[in-house]
Amino acid sequence: MTSWRVFWVPQDAVRSGVRRRLLAGWEDLPSREDAVGVRAGDPIFLSPDYQVDPHLGEYGRWVKFRGFTTETKRNYATDIRLFLDFLWSRGRGWTEATTRDVEDYEHWRRQERSNPQRVGGSKWDRELAALSSLYGSPVGCRVVRRSPITVRKVVGRDGEARWVPDARAGDARASNVHWLTPRTWDRWIEIGLRGCGADGLVEPGWASRQEDRNVAFVNVLRSSGLRRAECGSLLTFEVPARRLDGGRYYVGKVAAAATRSKKVRTFYVASGAVGDVETYMDASRALVIRGAQRKGRYERLPEVRVVTEVTRGLKPVVHWVDRKGSAGRMLLNELPVEERMVLFTEGRRGLEPLWLWLNEQGLPFRPHSWEAVFHNANKRCERILTPPEHRRLDPHKVWAPYATPHSARHSFALYMLVVLNHLLDQRWGLTPEERRDFRLLYGDPWFMVQNLLGHSSREVTIRHYLAPVADLQLRSMLATKDGPAAGPMPDLDSVFTRIARESEGIQDVDARMQTADGSR
Repeated sequence: MTSWRVFWVPQDAVRSGVRRRLLAGWEDLPSREDAVGVRAGDPIFLSPDYQVDPHLGEYGRWVKFRGFTTETKRNYATDIRLFLDFLWSRGRGWTEATTRDVEDYEHWRRQERSNPQRVGGSKWDRELAALSSLYGSPVGCRVVRRSPITVRKVVGRDGEARWVPDARAGDARASNVHWLTPRTWDRWIEIGLRGCGADGLVEPGWASRQEDRNVAFVNVLRSSGLRRAECGSLLTFEVPARRLDGGRYYVGKVAAAATRSKKVRTFYVASGAVGDVETYMDASRALVIRGAQRKGRYERLPEVRVVTEVTRGLKPVVHWVDRKGSAGRMLLNELPVEERMVLFTEGRRGLEPLWLWLNEQGLPFRPHSWEAVFHNANKRCERILTPPEHRRLDPHKVWAPYATPHSARHSFALYMLVVLNHLLDQRWGLTPEERRDFRLLYGDPWFMVQNLLGHSSREVTIRHYLAPVADLQLRSMLATKDGPAAGPMPDLDSVFTRIARESEGIQDVDARMQTADGSR
């Protein structure tokens, strides 16, 4: 072995059951791990000479590291492992690293011509954050005499001073913003997920047993603005149900433990997307569950919690019974993603997962696995729509639409900004000039409320009252049956086309693959 490796401690049911059969002579391993405080989900760093670094293990057990999301922990561990490999090539350990090592590592990662996989400013800043976390942790401060990460003091917008790494990239982008207009999303789904050719007909030989799942997931993302992990960890009973009296948007909530901010979030999802989810649940999802039941997959799982009740109210509680008959309960908002995956219910033919999105084996489809679905759909769009001479030579995605889970979130924001402003003008009959005069005459509402409430700054007022006010505005716009449509809204195509023409990063392609600038 020539590089460091990272292993993750499995769930308790696995390490006390299945793993025991694989480790002869180590039957007491779970109790040893418990004695030193090792928990499920902790990283174990293994060096190229097959040694476990106890200090890195201690970092993995740090309460702040354990509080990171699963994705952040995986990213940080990967970034630290790459730095460990660099130091290993120099004959050093991480406790011996110097400032010069970090400078040389940055040069290698970002500028060295012989490095075939150089990274940009944003990626480097994330790696630097991971290293700062390691060396700034209690174990890092204890075992390293001097941190190799130099810092400087800066004053933020709030006037408070804080320390930031001196090696932060100057060319980092705050966000890799990427949009698709509504009709471009429809085209991407049609070709990338539904197997259609450029003529709109399904290609011969197309077979996708999870087509309805993939389409439903993407339509929920693009109509709700949820993040990949938030949408990807939904439980079946968290999806809003369509009402008989209709409505274009329905309200749902994302549990705090599934969000990046660790706060409950309200989301709005289009009626059509909810219908896609219901179709998926009745079709391919039911099919893979039945297959898993016939093969006894759920009975062989190391951990299963059968939910007996989910209470109603402001703080719903999930009640369950495990295989041993022990009862447990936890606030729905506090259920971690990993524990959501082991929640089941008793169906007519046996156990059924409550995790909404399932793979072909009827098991939970993990949130990061959606990247492969998007990647395959992008490759298919490229193959179908890009002329052979332009394949692999189309950096600005002129010929074929290109999408990511996060671009669905950006596209949702763009769509709602355009549509809500359009509705505002329609409902109140204000022209752009009248709206500007209104603001000049009456001032900024936030400034007025700040004075009324006696807040020290405008930011304090916004932080406390933006969410409920925004929710009130959205409800007034979305609740009525004549509110914004969830679909492409052809009457606004010209607006989106103009925005795409005048802005960077927005893809707008019509059914004839005519781009916003008129090229084909």
